[in-house]
Amino acid sequence: MSPTVFRYRKYRFYFFSREETRVHVHVTCPDGEAKFWIEPGISLAQNYGLSQRQVKTLMRVVEEHKDEITSAWREHFSR
Repeated sequence: MSPTVFRYRKYRFYFFSREETRVHVHVTCPDGEAKFWIEPGISLAQNYGLSQRQVKTLMRVVEEHKDEITSAWREHFSR
C-alpha cells in the first residue's frame, strides 16, 4: 500500500506502508523519482532521473507541505 499524500503538477507525493520508521516522502513523475527525509530536517535521500532543477522545486514543495506530510504519516502509521 502506498497512500498518496498530495499531487503537485505532474508529481505524486506518497509513502510506502511497510518501510523504515523515519518520516519521509517519495515523489514520482514520468521523468523519475526521489525520496526526501522530513525528519530531523528536510533533505534529499535519493534521486533517480530528476534534474537538479526538479529536485530544487520538489524540495521547496516538500518544505511548504511539511506539516501535511508529517500529519498524514502519523495518521497512517498510528493504525
